[in-house]
Parts: sequence; C-alpha cells; structure tokens
Amino acid sequence: MGLGPSLSIRQSQQLLLTPQLAQAIKLLQLSNLELDSYIAEEIAKNPLLESQSGEPDEQPAGDFQGEEFDSNEAPDDPGADDLISGQADDDRPLDVDWQSEALETDSYADVVTSGGGEEAFDFERVQYAAASLSEHLIDQLHGVSGNLGDLARIIAETLDETGYLTVPLEQIAELTGAPLPLIRGALDVVQGLDPPGVGARSLAECLTLQAKAADRYDPAMARLIDNLELLSKGRTADLKRICGVDDEDLADMIRELRAYDPKPGCRFSGSAAVEVTPDVFVRRTRGGFAVELNQATLPRLLVNRRYYQELKSGPQDKRSRAWLSECLQSANWLVKALDQRARTIVKVVSEIVKRQQGFFERGVSAMKPMTLREVAEAIGMHESTVSRVTSNKYLLCDRGLYELKYFFGSGVQSAEGDGAAAEAVKAAIKQLIDAETEILSDDAMAGLLKQKGFDVARRTVVKYRESMGIGSSIQRRRLRKITG
Repeated sequence: MGLGPSLSIRQSQQLLLTPQLAQAIKLLQLSNLELDSYIAEEIAKNPLLESQSGEPDEQPAGDFQGEEFDSNEAPDDPGADDLISGQADDDRPLDVDWQSEALETDSYADVVTSGGGEEAFDFERVQYAAASLSEHLIDQLHGVSGNLGDLARIIAETLDETGYLTVPLEQIAELTGAPLPLIRGALDVVQGLDPPGVGARSLAECLTLQAKAADRYDPAMARLIDNLELLSKGRTADLKRICGVDDEDLADMIRELRAYDPKPGCRFSGSAAVEVTPDVFVRRTRGGFAVELNQATLPRLLVNRRYYQELKSGPQDKRSRAWLSECLQSANWLVKALDQRARTIVKVVSEIVKRQQGFFERGVSAMKPMTLREVAEAIGMHESTVSRVTSNKYLLCDRGLYELKYFFGSGVQSAEGDGAAAEAVKAAIKQLIDAETEILSDDAMAGLLKQKGFDVARRTVVKYRESMGIGSSIQRRRLRKITG
C-alpha cells in the first residue's frame, strides 16, 4: 500500500456539554439560597426575566404514606435526566406562571405549606457575628498607652485562634526593636485580659492563668498543673504524694481543672456565623409524611412576553433580532429548568423518606443503609443526578435539621434483614457507654450489640467508637477514676 494523503468517512458519537446542559447541571447542585443569587445575576443579564412579587396561592401539600412512596405510581413527568439530555417532551408554554399554575405533578408550586389545619414550620433565623479575639482584647487596652500599650496590641494580634502565643518573645523583640523586659511586661498585660488564659504559651500556663483568675492557685494546684502528664495517665496515687493532698482534695482540684477552658480563644470568631436554611420540609401528617420545598427561599421567575413583543415590534437590525431571540430562548429554558429542578428534588427526597421512614418515626436507631445508586434506580435517574440533588441541601423535620447526604451510608447486618446504618450502630454504642456501670470492653460491646440485633465484629465497634471520639475502655476507666 502506498503512502499518501487520502479522504475517508468516519461515524462516531460524543456527548457535547451545551450551555443549557451546563446550566441544568449547575442548578441541580445549588441550594435555594445559592439559587437566589444565581437568579439575580440572570435577571441582570436578561431583560425578559423578571422576579414575581407577592405570595403565591396556596396549594395542597404533596402528602404521601409508606405504601404510596412507590415511584412507579408517580405521574409520568419528564425527569431531570431527560431535561438535561434535551429529551423532555412538554408542549406547555415556557413563560407560564409556574407559581400560580396548578400542575399535574409535584412542582414547587404544589408543595407549599398546606392551609388545611396542619401546623406549619415556624423557625427564626438567628444571625450572630462575634468580634475577633484580637478586637476583643484590643478593646480592653484603651487605658494602656505608650510603648507598653503598643506592644500589648501587637501581641494581641499575634495570638492564634485558640488564644495561645506561638511566636517566641525573642522574635517579637527582634521585629519590634523593643527590649525583652518590656515585651514580657506587655505579655503580662495581655494575660491579665478577658478571657482568662489568653496569651499563654502552653497548656500548663493557660490553666495557671485561669487558676490565678479564680483565686485557686495554691502550691498544691501548682504541683498538679506541673504534672499534667501524670494526670492524663490516671496516676492518682503519685499525684496525691506530689501535691500532699488526700483523695477528696485531689478530686476537688481535678474538678476545678476540668472546668477551665484549654482553648479560651475559640469562643471568638473573626467571621460571621454561617446561616443554614433548610431547602426541604418533611412534616408528619395524619396519613404519613409530607415533603415540601421551602417556599420562602425559592425564586419566583417569569418571562415577560409583553416586553418581548414590544421589543420585537420596534425597529431593529439583524443583530438585535438575534440577541432578542437568544434572550427569549434562554429565559424560557431557565424557567423550565427551575421547575424541573423542583420536581427532581421532591422526587429524590420522597424516595429518601420512603427508605428511611424508620428514622422519621423512631429516630437514628432505625436508620437503614442506603446508597445513591439505590435511590437513583428506584426513581429512574442517573446516580450523578441524585448526587447533585443531595449536595448542599438541608432537610428540616421534627427531629432536627439534617443535610441530605446524612441519610446515605454503609451499614451492618441486622436481625431485621434489611441491615442497619452506621449511624444506628454508633447510636447504640453511645447508648451502651452512657449507661455502663462497669466499663465495657470492645468485645463485650460487640456481644451486647449482637443481642440487640446488630451483627458487628469487635473491629467494627473500635472503628465506630473512635470516629465518635470516645476513648477505649482503659481510657474511660482512667477518666472515671480521676473524676470519682
């Protein structure tokens, strides 16, 4: 065969990430509050989009019961996967008012709180922004002037977030050019500020400062603080000998130390507290549970077709007509994508509630193992779609506020046959430890868990216990001995 240029025809398939596909993927993984910011940006770019004002008419909530959770019985509406792939077959006008239109399927217009006698959620949003530690300390230094005050302010700004001074005094002296005795005096000023314990260079010094502030720093307490390593090992006999106290005095001193804060700076934060707002409500009703989207945080978006007609009828060139057509297409797509996003969230959360109904009825001890793939197969969607839906979204029920990802995880075998979630096993372990009169070993807890119906091995108990920050039987025995 000779070498040379040639022409050939080849047929292939590939997935192209169109702007509409990228937008649909992005909308799925946004929380309601993030979605609100995104919509504001889109309104600023597209003159045909406008935000609807006023409260929508209330529609009955989408109630469902245990046997009615089967996704096969749900209306055959286009799913998010179809929308993303461009296969949704829906001939309804895309500029419809989705909030007031009574849709046949569960959109976010259908899942507002019911006015039929059910008590709606009533929660207050509390926003708290604490001053930073350095600001709190500097506010107390107004009466200290001169070089001493300036150095005290420098030290206050040098403390880490826990309130400790990790920079050597010699380095501060080198950077500021101040004599070391003056810097030590400035440190004494900072260590005398509120909260007690700030400015310490070690845990022992932090506890010493708090003991002095509480007027409990006597020779016996000083010796106890100097021997914290013996205290951590539970060597109370050695501590009684070193401190020269009896059992009662030593127990009283240990209780005093345990009341101190080893990281006094952590109560202050340099940034505002992050507010978590639920995206979905799960309410208990007479017939089961109701899934409702948080209507207060959902954007209300309309396509202004009247303005579109005004612009279209006016004088315009070819480029203006193309731009106007693009704006209309983009606005229609966004409104439809928002509605389908709401449908998808309701569908996914409904399946979660169906599979974790024991949790909503009896608590964490009744949680079952569940994976994204199981939910995706049950509702006929792709696993990646379910993953995006459950990201950055929170569910509020009568048991508290939970991230949707909380309900997914592995588990162990149980007597009921369906298995038990890891969170249920952790709750059972904590219950055993909280109720123990005699310290239980990991083997003993594994045996007790099997009696409760959890088929777990000793190493599983160790893994879950350590993940909860609970010490071993030896450590718990030492702690009980110390605290009496």
